[in-house]
Amino acid sequence: MLTKIFGSAVFGIDATTITIEVNVDHGVGYYLVGLADHAIKESSYRIAAALANIGYRLPGKRITINLAPANMRKEGSAYDLPIALGILIASEQIKMSLDETHYTLMGELSLDGTLQSINGALPIAIKAKEEGFKGIILPKDNQKEAAVVDGLAVYGVDHISEVIDFFEGKCTLAPYQLDFESDMLNQEEMLDRDFKDVKGQESIKRAMEIAAAGGHNIILIGPPGSGKTMLAKRLASILPPMTLDEALETTKIHSVVGKAKDKGLIRVRPFRNPHHTASSAALVGGGSYPQPGEISLAHNGVLFLDELPEFKREVLEVMRQPLEDREVTISRAKFTITYPSSFMLVASMNPSPSGYFHEPGSRVQSTQAEMQRYMNKISGPLLDRIDLHIEVNPVPFEKLADKQLAEPSLAIRQRVIAARKQQSVRFTPYKGIHYNAQMTTPLLREYCNLDAESLKLLKTAMDRLNLSARAYDRILKVARTIADLEHVDKIEAHHIAEAIQYRSLDREGWF
Repeated sequence: MLTKIFGSAVFGIDATTITIEVNVDHGVGYYLVGLADHAIKESSYRIAAALANIGYRLPGKRITINLAPANMRKEGSAYDLPIALGILIASEQIKMSLDETHYTLMGELSLDGTLQSINGALPIAIKAKEEGFKGIILPKDNQKEAAVVDGLAVYGVDHISEVIDFFEGKCTLAPYQLDFESDMLNQEEMLDRDFKDVKGQESIKRAMEIAAAGGHNIILIGPPGSGKTMLAKRLASILPPMTLDEALETTKIHSVVGKAKDKGLIRVRPFRNPHHTASSAALVGGGSYPQPGEISLAHNGVLFLDELPEFKREVLEVMRQPLEDREVTISRAKFTITYPSSFMLVASMNPSPSGYFHEPGSRVQSTQAEMQRYMNKISGPLLDRIDLHIEVNPVPFEKLADKQLAEPSLAIRQRVIAARKQQSVRFTPYKGIHYNAQMTTPLLREYCNLDAESLKLLKTAMDRLNLSARAYDRILKVARTIADLEHVDKIEAHHIAEAIQYRSLDREGWF
C-alpha cells in the first residue's frame, strides 16, 4: 500500500514542502531514497524501537520511502515522525479518520516514542501556511516559535502515540495560542543593562547615541578599564524596538540554528559577542551543511567584537563584503545559500600592544613602530567600513565616586526612536532602506546636499586626512544622522564638523 505524508526541508532561512511517500509491498528490505543524509538514513533504527515500545512494529516487508523532490538534499532527524506515521498507515496498522494531507508533520523520535525538538520550526510553519495546510504537528518544545504564524493551527505533542490517537480520532489536540503582548513584555524586561550605570564618558555616550540613531558601525579605542566593553554591552538598550518584519526575519534565522525554542517571536534585538578565536565559518556561516554564522545571528541587532586586533586577519577580512552588502552568500559546488546580515558592528581595541596611548606618564610605553605594527592587524578597507572611530579615556576618580546616576537608557532611546522615525518616513519609497547607514550613493546625493561652507570644511578634511571615497560617504551618513537627532532637514557645517571628529583613526599619527 502507498501513502503520502507531508514534511518540510529548511534551505537557508526558508522551507520547502517535502512529500514523504511510503510504499509497503511484498518482499524484504528497507529502502530510503531522495538524497537523505546519514541522520535520516539512521531513522529506521529509531523508528523500529519507538514503534515496538508503543505496541506497533516495523513490518517485515519491502518498505520503500521516497523524499520528494528527490533532487533536493535533506538533512537532520526531523523526518522520523512523518516516516514512522507513513509506515503505520502503509502497513495498515492504523486507519485514518482524518485526511493526513491537511497537516505538515516534523519531529525527531526517541527510542520510547518521545518527540525531541527540531530546528527551523518557524520557516516550516510559514511554508505550511503559504501552501494551505490545515495545521502543523511538531514537538511541544517548538510550538511557541511555530505559533508566531497567524492563521495556522499549531499542535505541540510530547509523544508519537498522541499523533496516532489524533489521526485515528481517539483524541483531540488543542492548537497552541501565543500571547504576543505578554511575550513581548517578558523579553523587553530582559534589557537589564542601562546607561545610567556609566559614570562620565558623556562624549562617548553621544557617539553611541548617533550610532544607534543611524545604525552606524562604531569602534572604541582605549586602554584597559576605560569602559569600552561596558559601553558596548549597553548599546542594545537604546536601540529602537524591532518592527514585525524585522522580528520575523530575526526569529527565522535563530529558528534555523535551534535558538528560538521557547522564545516565540524574538522582539529584543540580538547582541552577539563571539570570542576572538572564532573561525571564518563561525563568523560568517558555512560548513558542509551551511549554517548561519554570528553576523547573521546578529541580523537587526549588534555584533560586538571585543579586542578586534586579536581576531585573525583573514577572519576579519571575510566580513568586508557582508558589511557592505548586508547579506552573506555561501557557495558550494551544487548550491548557493544567502543569509541576511544587516547588523551594527561595535568593535573595541587597545591603542597599542601595551594597552595604553603613547603619551608621557602612561604606565607602559610602546614604541611608535610597535603601535603601527599593532594597528596594521586591521586593514584599511575594514576600518573604512566603520563609521565612527572613538577614543575612550579612563574615567577620573571624581566621576567614579559621584553618587548621582547618569542619564538612563530610556531617555536616550526616545531620542533615537524619534530620529529613526524621521528616517523611516524619508526612506518609505525605497525597499530595504530603513535608516541612514543603509543609504546608497543615489540617496546620499538626494538627502545629503551640502552648502558652500560645509563643502569647504569637508574638502579640507579630505585633503588633510587623505580620506577614501568610502570614508567620504560615511561622514555624510553620520552628518545626516546628527541632523536628524536635531530634527533639521538640512545638513549644516557643525554637523559635518562633528562627523569628521569621529574619524580618529584617519588622522595621521593619532597615536
